[in-house]
Amino acid sequence: MPTARTLASAVATGGPGVTRVVCQSDSITRLRRSLKEAETVGYVLRPTQPRQKISAAEGNSLLNLNKTLFKRCAFNSIQAAVNASGNNDRVVIMPGLYTEPKSREAPTNDPTCAQYRITNDRGETGAVSYAYQFYCPNDQNLIAVLGRQPGSSPPPQPPLTDRHGIPDLGPCIRCNLQMEGSGVSPDDVTIDAGTVASGDHGPIGAVKDVGIRVDRADGFVLRNVKVRHANEHDIYVLESNGYLLDRFKAFYAGEYGVLTFVEDYGLIQNCEVAGNGDSGLYPGAGADTGNDRDTTIYPVFRYSQEIRYCDSHHNAGGYSGTDGNAVHLHLNNFYDNALGFTTDVFTAAGHPGFPQDSDLIENNNFYSNNFNPYVAGSDVVPTVPLPVGTGLWIAGGNDNVVRNNRFYDNWRRGVMLFAVPDQVVCGPTGIAPSQLAGCNPTAVPPSTSYRNQFYGNAMGRAPDGTVEPNGTGDVTTGRTDFWWDQYLGNTGNCWHDNIGKDGTAASVTSTPLAPLLPSACDSTSVGTVGPQQEPELLNCLADITFDTKTCPWFTTPSKP
Repeated sequence: MPTARTLASAVATGGPGVTRVVCQSDSITRLRRSLKEAETVGYVLRPTQPRQKISAAEGNSLLNLNKTLFKRCAFNSIQAAVNASGNNDRVVIMPGLYTEPKSREAPTNDPTCAQYRITNDRGETGAVSYAYQFYCPNDQNLIAVLGRQPGSSPPPQPPLTDRHGIPDLGPCIRCNLQMEGSGVSPDDVTIDAGTVASGDHGPIGAVKDVGIRVDRADGFVLRNVKVRHANEHDIYVLESNGYLLDRFKAFYAGEYGVLTFVEDYGLIQNCEVAGNGDSGLYPGAGADTGNDRDTTIYPVFRYSQEIRYCDSHHNAGGYSGTDGNAVHLHLNNFYDNALGFTTDVFTAAGHPGFPQDSDLIENNNFYSNNFNPYVAGSDVVPTVPLPVGTGLWIAGGNDNVVRNNRFYDNWRRGVMLFAVPDQVVCGPTGIAPSQLAGCNPTAVPPSTSYRNQFYGNAMGRAPDGTVEPNGTGDVTTGRTDFWWDQYLGNTGNCWHDNIGKDGTAASVTSTPLAPLLPSACDSTSVGTVGPQQEPELLNCLADITFDTKTCPWFTTPSKP
């Protein structure tokens, strides 16, 4: 029990900060019930793992620890404990259901903070600033961890073109804060921002936009909790240098289970995320430490964020990363989503840097992503247009590596790669290029979709060897393992050393057929225009109304 040992050490020996304990009157009763289950049938950390049991000795140790914590309990509100905490402190949350009544009562659009509204990148007035969050922390958030004082000078208006650094950064007041549940599993501590009666499902019935907001809180740690039913994001970490999200669950948020934004040095692991209207996991606008980095700021290539050992299922998208740069994604399972994975540049305004680049996607399973949230009565309300039945797509990214993964039983297609022209994102009809570094509305060919590599992947075969194809293999409808738009002038994209449903390279299906699907990762790989692919993209990406009459993406494909 790593969590128990960590807490036991903190309780026994103390630490550099203060430990504050939050509890409910029934915390010990809940723990006893959870311990009994964990010792007899085990508990579920994530669905693709077998149940995990604990021994009677481990259970007794955890019970004694919680009895000690209960004696020290001074809070019944997580927000109150956070407010009382400072740098290097720890908030321990005992088993219970936490609805945070005072936070729920806090007004939305509080007029007392109207003075802290600013103009955003789109020129829209009324955006909320960090100062707004700081002085009205529960306006939008059920729980807010504000890590720094507001800076002495307000942020520049309009925002700077160079987005490195935070211009109004104040001193740390809650940096290196740890927040963790003391139960057996994440299910023992439930933080609910909406309709409690829905349990771990919908409807959401949100009363706050965000479940836990972590803002400018460098070194933040969240462990062993479940968060659900936020209107936008269950867990939202932004502008924080270094974070760890470990052993957690995030269910049924209107947008994202987890959203991290403009982050560096981040690790997400041992998680389950489900029921989210956009995606389960979204590391957006990550620090550009990859191939397109500014070497005066990031001298050496490295990955800015890592995601591992997570199950993302029954979302519109399992993973989304608009300008999510240099993310290492490995040993995860993406299944029962409409689309298992997307990294893109569609909504790149305000996402520092363009285009997306340098993800490493390896040793994951992308399978059975045939959930259709666009049908009437779906328990997940989708907020983005995605192609039901697809394992992964790269929509306007460069220098990404997709290797040694399994893609199977995705009924439309396995993997998609296509370009997104700069003109679609910035320029006269979009966002001013000065507000989106790297975006050039006159670029021909576009800035996106170069040097992406796909190799060592097993297509159409489950881990036990069962044949479960991606699509029908019909190139005329594009229902194939690999699908590329062949955008004119894109270079360096390559597909090699993959195996298909029969365990051979020859059984890999693709749109276009080889040799138009290049195997060489050099300048000989050139896009020459896909006659069927481009019309599909133009039609469907503009179809935000999810109209099945004009775009096939929102209709469940037939099982191959």
